[in-house]
Amino acid sequence: LMTNTTWPTELRVDKDRRILTVTFDNGDVKTLRAQRLRVESPSAEVQGHTPSQKIHVVGKENVKITNIEPVGHYAVRIIFDDGHNTGIYTWKYLYELEENKK
Repeated sequence: LMTNTTWPTELRVDKDRRILTVTFDNGDVKTLRAQRLRVESPSAEVQGHTPSQKIHVVGKENVKITNIEPVGHYAVRIIFDDGHNTGIYTWKYLYELEENKK
């Protein structure tokens, strides 16, 4: 269960740059594919400003993570090899994205 005090202790990108593993201090480990992170980017560019504006991103099966930058103490910006870099992924978003995977 994610709480306001749940904090990531490690973010690791695999050698193929396609998987982000996030380890949380409550013992939970979340494994997120680059494709999913890119398609579900929390950026306004993808999500729009209302749910009806959300863009369905396709063709990202081979996208890779090129960099991860900290944003304050609450999130990271993930940079992808297709140039997308505007998504700010909060710890809560990363935690719940994996929980809600289909």
